Amino acid sequence: MDHSDTAQQDTQQWLERAVIGLNLCPFAKSVHVNGRIRYLVSAAATPELLLKDLAHELLSLQRADPDELETTLLIHPLVLTDFLDFNDFLGAADALLDDLELTGELQIASFHPAYQFAGTEVDDISNYSNRAPFPTLHLLRESSIERAIASMEDTDAIYEANLLTLEKLGLEGWRALGLK
Repeated sequence: MDHSDTAQQDTQQWLERAVIGLNLCPFAKSVHVNGRIRYLVSAAATPELLLKDLAHELLSLQRADPDELETTLLIHPLVLTDFLDFNDFLGAADALLDDLELTGELQIASFHPAYQFAGTEVDDISNYSNRAPFPTLHLLRESSIERAIASMEDTDAIYEANLLTLEKLGLEGWRALGLK
């Protein structure tokens, strides 16, 4: 098994056990069950090459039929492994959306093994809501987000529920999920 297979399998396991299993994103299950998530492992070793992969995947997602492909997880295990570098790269990723004239159509969410919200300690359990096994850019359709928001009375409740779930689980509970 090569590195890309491991990265994809570990990320899918994280999605199933944490994101879906803990209901951190109530919209993920149906997309996963219906096979409308693409897991793409980038071989990029530099931010510049990752930006090229990101551009290609953004355009591919835009052209794809949403009934067949709803979202992409662009996993990049060889680049931006430092969270601060990853966080800085997000500005370039957003600029790319603008350059491709996809702002308002697609958006990018971010996940990283060392994700840390501003104002939190490194080991604060709330950070785990955005921790994935590898640096990952989640490419989403704005129309999907709008449908999801319309289907819920209070989307702010998701964040609050996630905090409660993670606080109940604690670090030991997270580790017991067997995630990398």
